[in-house]
Amino acid sequence: MIGLFSRRDVHHEASLRALGECRERGDQLVLPASALAEVLVYPSEQSPEDAETARRLLARLAVGVVSLDEEIAVETAGLRAVHSSRLPLPDAMVVATAIIVDADRLVTTDRRWPHAVAMGFDGELVVV
Repeated sequence: MIGLFSRRDVHHEASLRALGECRERGDQLVLPASALAEVLVYPSEQSPEDAETARRLLARLAVGVVSLDEEIAVETAGLRAVHSSRLPLPDAMVVATAIIVDADRLVTTDRRWPHAVAMGFDGELVVV
């Protein structure tokens, strides 16, 4: 999602394509609240109006936001404890959220994430 909001982002085109594919399949899109914060950094750097525009776009796309709760926090801690050298905390929260909400698909531009399947995520991992 981060790549959607900046045409200069190296993942912008791949992010647009992945979003289009998700919409064509009728996927329900969810984003951990921690990732929402990351998504909004670039628009917020531009202006408060750009940040609000990004929020409205996410709402129009029906992207649900999953709050960090105790279950996700515990799963995140477990992932970090075992995979800390390869998995920064924000990434662990995304993978943990996918595990807890039993996501069918986890979409990322991070080529280091193929090991997410080994972390307990049993859905389809899509690296764009």
